[in-house]
Amino acid sequence: MSDTAPGLPRGLVPVLSAANFVVGMGAFVIVGMLGPLSRDLAMTPSQAGWVLTSYAIAYALLSPILVSGTGRFGRRRVMAIGMTVFGLGAVASALAPTPGWLFAARVLAAAGAGMTTPVGAAVAAGLAPPQDRGKVLAQVFLGLTLAGVFGVPAGTWVAYTYGWRAAFGIVAVLAGVSAAVLWVRVPAGLSFQPVRLSDLGSVLRNGRLMLAIGFTAMFLGAIYVPFTYLAPLLEARMGLGRDGVTAALVVCGLGAVTGNLAFGWLSDRLGPFRTLVALACGQVAIMPLLSLLPFPLGLAMALFFVWNAVGFGFNAAQQLRLVTMAGVQAPVALALNAACIYVGAAVGSVIGGQVVATAGLGALGLAGGGTALIAVGAIILSNRLSPVDSGPSRP
Repeated sequence: MSDTAPGLPRGLVPVLSAANFVVGMGAFVIVGMLGPLSRDLAMTPSQAGWVLTSYAIAYALLSPILVSGTGRFGRRRVMAIGMTVFGLGAVASALAPTPGWLFAARVLAAAGAGMTTPVGAAVAAGLAPPQDRGKVLAQVFLGLTLAGVFGVPAGTWVAYTYGWRAAFGIVAVLAGVSAAVLWVRVPAGLSFQPVRLSDLGSVLRNGRLMLAIGFTAMFLGAIYVPFTYLAPLLEARMGLGRDGVTAALVVCGLGAVTGNLAFGWLSDRLGPFRTLVALACGQVAIMPLLSLLPFPLGLAMALFFVWNAVGFGFNAAQQLRLVTMAGVQAPVALALNAACIYVGAAVGSVIGGQVVATAGLGALGLAGGGTALIAVGAIILSNRLSPVDSGPSRP
């Protein structure tokens, strides 16, 4: 991973990416452990999906407030404290004796993550030269996608083998190490214009900017309709067990990494709007195929790879678009955008739970593809209202 862009301290991008890896693993390992977790705590799969939903809602509500409220503190301090709180949330999750305790622990973890990820993105975007922001942001968020490749499948394997509490224990250890590394490696005294709670209010009142930010929730909401329940879907429709589900999640993660890097590069050349339109239309076409499972195993794995490459390749393009639109309010816009990632996960998991309860697992792909049409309309409308980013970001 390179971070040679002028203005970026050497080694900063890998450190920020590693922090996102820990956050991504801790947030989304739930997807692969719904089976053992629901059995241990006597919950239905639909009820267990609320473990992710509670985290998502808490992140969405707390992250913008925490980022704005800590705007005058050093960025290093905010990120290190955030990762420490995230680790404490993982410890509390591992010790949870009841679903209520677990939900409260996920709220604590979400608060920590909400101080870490958006602040790291704002630091990277602020230090990178404008023509390379898409590439740099893709590298920073590579950690989240690598969590899909290695962290979530590894946590899934641990959850099925040693219990879901052990998986949260591993997340807690990694969070402690990451907090220490952030404190040591992120430079002290980074000079950025401080953000205030009034900046949050200003962004919330900006309808055009909020529509652009809201695209994230709509786009990911569609994806999480089937993704939240991918493990039960694979068990029911493909007959996969622990190793098969883990392998499928690895393939999903590899697709996400490929898409993250490829579309980050593409957004610097085609422009973020064109890139995002292509990705949203791709989801409309791809997700209904999930309702046609079972496929031969190789074909199913190819589908998972392409689906995740197109689905999780949007990060850099979306953040580049928001940085361009928001200007000095970029830290708040990025915090709200990060919150929308979890709003989308929450809404998608709720929709998916209703689909499973009323129409069965086989309807998830069709529901996801239909929901993705909303994202297509949102990005087109947003560009008509704010057409500043429809072209490439480099001459």
